Amino acid sequence: MRKVAVVVDREKCFPSKCSHECIKYDPLNRSGKEGFHIGPSGKAELDEALAQEFHAICSKVCPFQAIHLVKLPERLNEEPLHRYGRNQFELFRLPIPKKGVIVGILGRNGIGKSTAFEILSGKLRPNLGKFDHPPSDAEIIQSFASLPLREYFTNLFAGKIKVSYKPQRVDLLPKFFSGKAGELLAKVDEKGQAKELLQELGASHLWDRELTKLSGGELQKVAIVAAMVKIADFYFFDEPASFLDITSRMAAARVIQKLKGVSVLVAEHDLATLDYLSDELQMVYGEPSAFGVFSQSKAVKRGINEYLDGFLPDENVRFRNYAISFQKPAFRGLSPKVLFAYPEIKKQVGSFSLTVHPGAINKGQVLAVMGPNGLGKSTFLNVLAAKEGHGNDIVVAHKPQYIQYVDGVVEDYLRAKAGDLFDTGWYKTNILEKLGLQRLLKNEVKHLSGGELQKMYIAGCLSESADVFALDEPSAFIDVEDRLKVAEVIKEFTQKKEVCAIVVDHDVQFVDYLGDAMLVFEGVPGSEGHVIGPCSKEEGMNRVLKMLEITYRLDKETLRPRINKIDSQLDKEQKLKGKYYYN
Repeated sequence: MRKVAVVVDREKCFPSKCSHECIKYDPLNRSGKEGFHIGPSGKAELDEALAQEFHAICSKVCPFQAIHLVKLPERLNEEPLHRYGRNQFELFRLPIPKKGVIVGILGRNGIGKSTAFEILSGKLRPNLGKFDHPPSDAEIIQSFASLPLREYFTNLFAGKIKVSYKPQRVDLLPKFFSGKAGELLAKVDEKGQAKELLQELGASHLWDRELTKLSGGELQKVAIVAAMVKIADFYFFDEPASFLDITSRMAAARVIQKLKGVSVLVAEHDLATLDYLSDELQMVYGEPSAFGVFSQSKAVKRGINEYLDGFLPDENVRFRNYAISFQKPAFRGLSPKVLFAYPEIKKQVGSFSLTVHPGAINKGQVLAVMGPNGLGKSTFLNVLAAKEGHGNDIVVAHKPQYIQYVDGVVEDYLRAKAGDLFDTGWYKTNILEKLGLQRLLKNEVKHLSGGELQKMYIAGCLSESADVFALDEPSAFIDVEDRLKVAEVIKEFTQKKEVCAIVVDHDVQFVDYLGDAMLVFEGVPGSEGHVIGPCSKEEGMNRVLKMLEITYRLDKETLRPRINKIDSQLDKEQKLKGKYYYN
């Protein structure tokens, strides 16, 4: 019979606050002796039927959601490549760096992508599962059956490989370096290419700007250039598309593709960017915060489609019990009643000017906002949140672009936002469970991943008593599975509560799934911005993509939007018809 792991997650188990003593007690009395058959590790492999019975009993009495089941693929019967400690995360296999090849990495948050990079960069020595008796370099090298990895680690341990890394949280960059963007880039520029690359990203004007004054997209461009101008054999880009508009995502992809004769790994949640950028794809599957397994290398389209399906035929592994579908969810019709009307807005911020014509949003409607970086989208939301652009009778809840770690646990933050609403069944079902926050309530906020922190802030925004919910870049740092869940939560929330939402984002799939109507920002980045709309989603998307000279089609298998190759037959046909956005 198949074995299943029962896990007591000690990061979520607080014995000092709980009387159940799960890690010492056997509720099924199947061990045949005193004590708990899982033992001190907090983890044991049981027959699936027994594990299900045990979990059904214990998970109901655990107040911290600390007990769960992990269905183990056969490969996990082997020792992992790295184990952090008892009952801690385990990583199986690594992506294989290849010279002259861009390998895309696709997987959930907390599944081992960062651990894999730390190992490949030499920052973390893999312990082969022997966390209490670390192996020698020779043992590590011999453990790799793959000749490319064996050669890679031989050179890495000999100091013959240099690594350059673009981190995920670029919004934290000003905390580690004070000064102008040009000063930072000049300091790390080993190739003499910083100004040239910045120009290719359409960001030459950032050279003399203070880092503290840059938007998320502008910081991302600086971080990408900073990673590229270092002389290295191995380049790792962690979510290079976050905060970037569609044009900048394509420009960043083209710039990264210029890295020749080196190994490049790109971890990215934006499927359109990953599809456009990568030469090959490796997936990571498993259980977030429990274990991760790297798949074999695949062709990009095939790999993405298999990932969305949740089944890897070559490995004969089903790692998700449902397929991710991009079909629009069925929601009720929109109310014809206007809920929020804003007047003309004119705002001057330094040398930048923003003009927004009057507009209105109906009850239950989600107004999606798109356009290039530096045109005032975040400024627009800030104006609404500060009540500068509307009357005091409308309350606006605001999730900012930049999210910060705060003191305390997740539950403290959300209780402060939601008040009595927090203890209702509706809140638990529609906010906590759908956003995957129920299991994180007792976690310290400072220990959350970027995606978990983003979902906490989204929940906090939706917890407020308001008429309008303004969310700036809610898809940033969030993986593919959760992006669609977040979109669904926001859409259902606005309709069930008969409120409205204004959502700024650059992910085409996310906006396509979420938006009912659109605002399109145009102008000169950093100088002047003005707004078209509200207009229909088709008109808005077509306008944005035409401005960017990019056409989209739907994948026939998954219905996900895909970028057409420039000057391909389909690209030319759609441009000739003026249909930049798929029909």
